[in-house]
Amino acid sequence: MRILSEAHFPELPNYYRGKVRENYDLPDGRRIIISTDRLSAFDRILTCIPYKGQVLTQTARYWFEKTADICPNHVLEYPDPAVVVGQRLDILPVEIVVRGYLAGTTGTSILTLYKKGERSMYGVTLPEGMRDNQKLPAPIITPTSKAFDGGHDEPLTPDEIVSKGLLTQQQWDTLARYALALFARGQELAAKNGLILVDTKYEFGTDASGRIVLADEIHTPDSSRYWIASSYDAAFEAGKRPESFDKDFVRAWVAERCDPYHDEIPEIPASLIEETSKVYIRAYEAITGQRFEPDDSGATPLERVRANLAAYFPAG
Repeated sequence: MRILSEAHFPELPNYYRGKVRENYDLPDGRRIIISTDRLSAFDRILTCIPYKGQVLTQTARYWFEKTADICPNHVLEYPDPAVVVGQRLDILPVEIVVRGYLAGTTGTSILTLYKKGERSMYGVTLPEGMRDNQKLPAPIITPTSKAFDGGHDEPLTPDEIVSKGLLTQQQWDTLARYALALFARGQELAAKNGLILVDTKYEFGTDASGRIVLADEIHTPDSSRYWIASSYDAAFEAGKRPESFDKDFVRAWVAERCDPYHDEIPEIPASLIEETSKVYIRAYEAITGQRFEPDDSGATPLERVRANLAAYFPAG
């Protein structure tokens, strides 16, 4: 299997390794962001999925282009199918998640909190008697503090965000407006392709002028939960999870076998990794309506990326 598990190039400056992406800050204010094939969940790396980095980068590219009229984004160019060169931003310390359904498996998901008996969360109050995977009366924003140190994200309310000085009121208002508009566009276009955009994560930063800019990725299978629309009604009535493209496919397997936040992760079978790769590829094709063309050039994915980034290496 052709896998890009890491992408560390000593020739490039200011290296930063994220859970999934490798980043390099260039002296001219650009940032090189390489999407590896690592799969992250439960605040840790679970495994690597072939072609996942290319799927994420190209899916995000589709959505950045489809939402450029809603808000500015960081994209400058794409030198490789798994690489985006973007404008370097100061990332805001609040992670924005928009949710349209009572769903999720993480500790901060509204379904998890709802099942614990909580009804008021993230500054909103949900009605009694809701069922797993039920559509919310209206999409809601569930912000969390961004755990830059690798710790757990913590739920926040809009009032807490402003009172703690994480964002100004104007910044929060802008983020909320952007996030809800992006989610509405995402749901609209997903529906045309037979999909339900259930929930998604957005990351924003500010440029040198203080302008708020959409960063990272948008509406990808890593940052979003999608369901197959035709499966929803029957699954909901049966109390089951609708068919999905997201990484709950692997999450669910892991969560059934251990406490993923504390235990050692069991070895994930090669057959599940291969099937997950197919899921990501099917997701790309369903979301974008385009055929996935894997880039198998180069002796390895790492060598391909190195060759395509050679122009960014310092002279001499």
